[in-house]
Amino acid sequence: MLLIFDLDGTLINTIDDLGQACNHALSACGFPTHKIEDYPRLVGNGINKLIERALPEEHRNEATVLRLREHFVPFYDQHNCDLTRPYDGIPELLQTLKAAGHTLAVASNKYQAATEKIVAHYFPNTFDVVLGEREGIPRKPDPQIVWDIIHRLSPLASNLSPIYYVGDSLVDAATAKAANLPFVACTWGFCTKEQLQTAQPNYMVNHPSEILALLSTHKKKIKEKAR
Repeated sequence: MLLIFDLDGTLINTIDDLGQACNHALSACGFPTHKIEDYPRLVGNGINKLIERALPEEHRNEATVLRLREHFVPFYDQHNCDLTRPYDGIPELLQTLKAAGHTLAVASNKYQAATEKIVAHYFPNTFDVVLGEREGIPRKPDPQIVWDIIHRLSPLASNLSPIYYVGDSLVDAATAKAANLPFVACTWGFCTKEQLQTAQPNYMVNHPSEILALLSTHKKKIKEKAR
């Protein structure tokens, strides 16, 4: 069984560090900053899109976004583990899944270097593949990141089926749909439960432990069919 996890808002709460980095970039370039609690509605489509949404509307152009990114990335690289923390129950969930022999992957819109650093810091030796935003590869909700994960794992695992996509946002819901995978919606992240319900997820969980219950139910159904 393969479980593909989104990172921000699903495995870890990154809002404080993202907000601090974006405010640093905005301030460095002379733009007004935002309250940290405003950032959940700005994230989800990668760093460039976050910066674009944070800018005053009349300054939302590629040149300005790239100028702010030059301030954002070095600051975030230094501070992306300052306030970021795994959600309650996530470390235990991942340990249990790993011990049970499941294959685990991360699919994030965060740029690759930061994705790898954060995953290695909080979840060492846990994931079989970790992919983030890479140059020339479309970001989620394009399903290419899912195909890339499956391709990298195919020589290592004889049976990846079933595959679940676990995320907390409408971007994740659209990614799962584009990849034709069942979507497990996590209500503890950056989207409200009501927002997630509009995406009609296959499953909705309110705590990481409920993912284990979901998988247990799936196993029982497989055994019943095999009888």
